[in-house]
Amino acid sequence: MVLTFEAKVGKKYALYLPRGVVRALGLKEGGKVLLRVVGRTVTVQSVEDPIKLALEGSKFASVNPEKVERISLEHQQFAAKGNH
Repeated sequence: MVLTFEAKVGKKYALYLPRGVVRALGLKEGGKVLLRVVGRTVTVQSVEDPIKLALEGSKFASVNPEKVERISLEHQQFAAKGNH
């Protein structure tokens, strides 16, 4: 999808994004964006909130308490032998 919009530069160089851009990127007031400048071109990329992503994003790994305990014991035994 390619959308083209015109935006206005305001006081203190604030960029006022058109509603279509805000909706397309899923931006919220106070949210963060990444600005990338290449030559005379600026791209705007939405940045996901890491906490929201952790709570609501798709999960790609899992761990259970037994596995955590096993790994902890292995590291403790390794350290007890004088290995660091």
